[in-house]
Amino acid sequence: MGNLRSVQKAFEKFCSNVIVSSSANDILKADKIVLPGVGAFKVAMDELKKRGLIDPIKGSIEKGKPFLGICLGLQLLFSESEEGKKIKGLDIIKGKVKRFKEKDGLKIPHMGWNSIAAKSTPYHKGTGQVEQRAEILDGVKNGSYMYFVHSYYVAPEDKGVILCETDYGGNFTSGVRKDNVYGFQFHPEKSQTAGLKIIENFVNL
Repeated sequence: MGNLRSVQKAFEKFCSNVIVSSSANDILKADKIVLPGVGAFKVAMDELKKRGLIDPIKGSIEKGKPFLGICLGLQLLFSESEEGKKIKGLDIIKGKVKRFKEKDGLKIPHMGWNSIAAKSTPYHKGTGQVEQRAEILDGVKNGSYMYFVHSYYVAPEDKGVILCETDYGGNFTSGVRKDNVYGFQFHPEKSQTAGLKIIENFVNL
């Protein structure tokens, strides 16, 4: 759902073998998987179920394949959404998808350019935890501006998965990482040099 061609073109700058597919077999054979999306959470989940893609997605993630969710693709990774009645997501990252509250003249949807503040993420090294900036943000300056279009945002239960935050009437999570799973609320394919650097980094994982 959404402009798949713009995502495909962005990835083709760094990878010669990019396939847009709704085939479970293609997903299972892929080295890396990208789930982009724009639109309604329920409609997207219904499409994934109808096309038999949920098990291949979850199976690929469990095998350790790098996975990237973009915009709605990020939100689908979460347990449930407030959009309409509570709708179950893929439940790969525990947490909810919430709607921005209309307050203080805040325009909804959040649309246009806004900056990201990168966070260090903890990982286990021996007996202690070490803070590390995720490699998918290598070469992306803190405070870089990215392109957003959304009315809902993700609220992870585990704050340790947060890669970056953005201020829109208060901070919200604009990027996550859980093991081999990454997700961004903004559109890296529409975010010029900084966004393309994220795509390049994902290709090179």
